[in-house]
Amino acid sequence: MNSYSFLRMVFATLVLLSFFGCNKPTNTNADLENVNVRTGVKPIADAEVAVIETEKYGEIVVELYPNVAPLMVERFKKLVHEGFYDGTTFHRINQESALIQGGDPLSRDNDPANDGSGDSPYPNVPAEFSDLPFERGSLGAARREASEGGGPGPTEAEARDSANCQFFITMQREPDFDEDYTLFGRVIAGLGNAEIIMRAPVEPETETPADKIVIKRITLQDRARYPLSSK
Repeated sequence: MNSYSFLRMVFATLVLLSFFGCNKPTNTNADLENVNVRTGVKPIADAEVAVIETEKYGEIVVELYPNVAPLMVERFKKLVHEGFYDGTTFHRINQESALIQGGDPLSRDNDPANDGSGDSPYPNVPAEFSDLPFERGSLGAARREASEGGGPGPTEAEARDSANCQFFITMQREPDFDEDYTLFGRVIAGLGNAEIIMRAPVEPETETPADKIVIKRITLQDRARYPLSSK
């Protein structure tokens, strides 16, 4: 391999590593000064819930908040109607932050190295940050992580507006995510199933589940069919 090819490979690897994630945010107060955060908004559940049906772990039911994050809810429901998520996986489990992440179309293949870097055919969704806290069962929009030290990858502003199709569910209170990720829903049934997924064995270096956790399908159903709380 010549030096030019080697440099291209290193650059591609760095871009992939900085692509999608929900690690602890690195934003400073200065970074957040220009971010529009909706405050004092009481979430109002959509008339439909999303039912995430897995192959081995049962169902996870989430209510959606179009009055808090209308663009992300619209995108999520559009992709659900199209069957976009069917056959994808929960491709990432961060047991330190207690979250599970899914929704990447590339997770259907047998190459875990590309998981987390996929998008839908549609443009990215701008940030819709709010002061709703990320608590146990919160549904958030995954986005790219900003590059550090001027390296390859998106700037802070580009990263904030890079949500597209991937989502995550937090399994504990995560104050570092507040006002830094778009929160657009909450688990109302099947939280125990999500907990079991979160505790599944993972590859420590990549946070990839040792065995695929497949999402058979996600459907939209009448909110009235489900209980008011999963606690």
